[in-house]
Amino acid sequence: MTEANRSYPDQIRIEPVAAPVNADVLLPGSKSYTNRALILAALARGRSTINAALFSDDTHYMADSLRRLGIPVGEDVAAKRFIVDGAGGTIPSSSAELYVGNSGTTARFITALVALGHGEYVIDGIERMRQRPIAPLLDALRQLHVDAVALNDDGCPPLRVTSTGLAGGSAQLAGDTSSQYFSALLMVGGVLQDGLQIEVDGDLVSKPYIDMTAATMRIFGVEMQNDNYRRFIVPGGQAYDAIDYQVEPDASAASYFFALSAATGGRVRVLNLGVYSGQGDAHFVDVLEQMGCTVIRENNALEVHGPAKLHGVDVDMNAISDTVQTLAAIAPLADAPVTIRNVAHIRYKETDRISAVVTELRRLGVDVSEREDGLTIHPATIKPATIETYDDHRMAMSFAILGCAAPGITISDPGCVAKTFPDFFDVLARTVIS
Repeated sequence: MTEANRSYPDQIRIEPVAAPVNADVLLPGSKSYTNRALILAALARGRSTINAALFSDDTHYMADSLRRLGIPVGEDVAAKRFIVDGAGGTIPSSSAELYVGNSGTTARFITALVALGHGEYVIDGIERMRQRPIAPLLDALRQLHVDAVALNDDGCPPLRVTSTGLAGGSAQLAGDTSSQYFSALLMVGGVLQDGLQIEVDGDLVSKPYIDMTAATMRIFGVEMQNDNYRRFIVPGGQAYDAIDYQVEPDASAASYFFALSAATGGRVRVLNLGVYSGQGDAHFVDVLEQMGCTVIRENNALEVHGPAKLHGVDVDMNAISDTVQTLAAIAPLADAPVTIRNVAHIRYKETDRISAVVTELRRLGVDVSEREDGLTIHPATIKPATIETYDDHRMAMSFAILGCAAPGITISDPGCVAKTFPDFFDVLARTVIS
């Protein structure tokens, strides 16, 4: 049994910590880097190893999809390593049915990848994935002369991509829903003979993820040009190198443990995640610093010391939107309101994350004001409640952190953490007793 297939109880009751936490924490590899590396290794010619990789539901769906496309992906779960025999920018299989669960990175990255093939490919997922938009990416592929359609004519999976190969070209793509559409095309652009140019229509959300994509492409040997997030160019005639790649710890996962120190007035040091991280979510510590935490930034670690009382904050979280729930969950502990802005796009994630957070905070007796692009959370005394998680890993992990500071919180369907962090509750338990 892999970590992602372990058994979980129906509910987990979270007990408040007896004393402020004081721990060094080693976290699993970044999901974002692992899935990017799997795609780039598949596009390279030769064998790549991806070390310190994340093994979770999301990376399982990516690796499985690549295998179904005829690209061998071996794995050593104990060593946290994938071994990929890349196909040099080709898709060996001429047809495949690909199941991506609720993995947004897999759905978007694979949809662009199969455009390189010669054949017909169908991509589908769970019911929530069938509600998550992908129409802008399909439209961009059609601009590149690839037949890409939503089978239910609703702009969401299931999808069918029929292609006779992809030489390159230009496309315009709306920027207000997901940066993953851009990353998907840019990575494929690295093997196109004629190169690729993408014009951004409107403002681009989650810009740090584009920087992450560019940095990972560069490590694998391909350069792209970023014109102030208004235009991206991948010059033609490039190729990815097969390499040994090291995945750094997941900064989104780290946010829960930084929040744990903030919520308990304790100290948490996350190892191997430092000031040079390319993950935007590493800047979650900047928000905590505004709230009164002390942050120690080192080359190979980030450390947060929580204050006696958190302060309110008004913050634009567009660039670090995967940490919205982390902040929202501990916000009632602050001495003044916490306002989160410019994150309308998270309504299209694993669940409508704004609505879900508002509902569960209100279940805990918290006064919350909801807006289309965010919310304001007022200080509150937490009432005991069972938190619904909406099959969203970040709901479970975020509210578990609040449960470490406030009594009476039970997490429903804790197994949803398998999406990105299968042993989250084990790591949390070790952290609070260390």
